[in-house]
Amino acid sequence: MAEAAKWYVVHTYSGYENTVKATIEKTVQSRQLQEQIQVVSIPMETVTEITETGASKTYDRKLYPGYVFIKMVYSDDTWHVIRNVRGVAGFVGASSNDPAPLSEDEVYQMGVEKREIVINYQVGDTVRILDGPLSSFTGTVEAIDVDKNQVSVVVSMFGRETSVDFELDQIEVVSQ
Repeated sequence: MAEAAKWYVVHTYSGYENTVKATIEKTVQSRQLQEQIQVVSIPMETVTEITETGASKTYDRKLYPGYVFIKMVYSDDTWHVIRNVRGVAGFVGASSNDPAPLSEDEVYQMGVEKREIVINYQVGDTVRILDGPLSSFTGTVEAIDVDKNQVSVVVSMFGRETSVDFELDQIEVVSQ
């Protein structure tokens, strides 16, 4: 049985991230290495700046300048393919010859890969909080922001209505 692919981080020379990504993808195509090197990623975030004149400017910014994330099955062959790309300084790990794979939690926390969460509630639904200090409390969904993995729930605490933010998978619909 083939070994499962894991995420590795490659350190690149400053400004070479896009060149390294394109070169690796081209090499994977030409050498038919899609099974071994599955994904090459440069995590980005969309930033909106408001200029002094009040105009807004939106652009993409690298989350980790100088690094490229690669989901691959680590072997001598894949190590050589990646290591010999122009602009690659080495793998991140104890040594450049012994790269450390990222754990699944690290991958999600760093924004390299997104978990797909299916939500079965909408604004106005009554929901139960599943974990955290308010677990087992119920409230009403006030707003949902899927991009930020956040849902606002109005909860009644100490006789007051309070809006509390949760991650999308921290609540569930109360069955009617």
